[in-house]
Amino acid sequence: MIIFDCNGVLVDSEPIATAVAAEAFQRVGINMTPEMVTRYFTGRRPTDMFVDVEKAAGVQLPARFAATVAAATLVRISQEVRAIPHVEHALSWLRGPKCVASSSSLDRVRVSLDSTELARFFGRNVYSANDVAEGKPAPDLFLHVAQQTGVEPKDCIVVEDSAAGVSAAVAAGMVAIGFVGGSHADEALPGKLEAAGATLVIADMRALKGAVMELRGF
Repeated sequence: MIIFDCNGVLVDSEPIATAVAAEAFQRVGINMTPEMVTRYFTGRRPTDMFVDVEKAAGVQLPARFAATVAAATLVRISQEVRAIPHVEHALSWLRGPKCVASSSSLDRVRVSLDSTELARFFGRNVYSANDVAEGKPAPDLFLHVAQQTGVEPKDCIVVEDSAAGVSAAVAAGMVAIGFVGGSHADEALPGKLEAAGATLVIADMRALKGAVMELRGF
């Protein structure tokens, strides 16, 4: 089975989400830029980000802060999100079961997939880290996916764009392919993904089929 992260792998949504989060932090007096959100929180659950920011800043965020950020993100994603270049090609040519495992809420993942017409490739096989105890880099989400689909972790290949996601896949006993083709990726990202345990790193979705075949021994 091939397990895809959503943001930055299937859809180019990271710049949208980081901009919304940074603007929200700034409105409550926390000096956070989109670049800082990307650097420290890519691949992680928004709820975990909010907890870490509260601890680091020594403040308590407003009661409706998380809900406000989530709603604003959904609106902008529905209006602005685009599929990662050539991802439809990759999904069309990959054989076998495929699913999505994201740190985002199920609502956000569904909006992302529907807005880019990618939902048809996954059906009901869409999972959110909100359904498990610990988010990435913990392995909980990927182990949950394996249990729900009846596929052994060793038979899963994960496509991830963050060190947290790659670490989670490796900890779950799965093989990870790092993807660095999103618009948020910088020159340091390939090294970070390799250091986290990615077996292969690709920058173009047209290379995904070959990478999967290599890992499967074809």
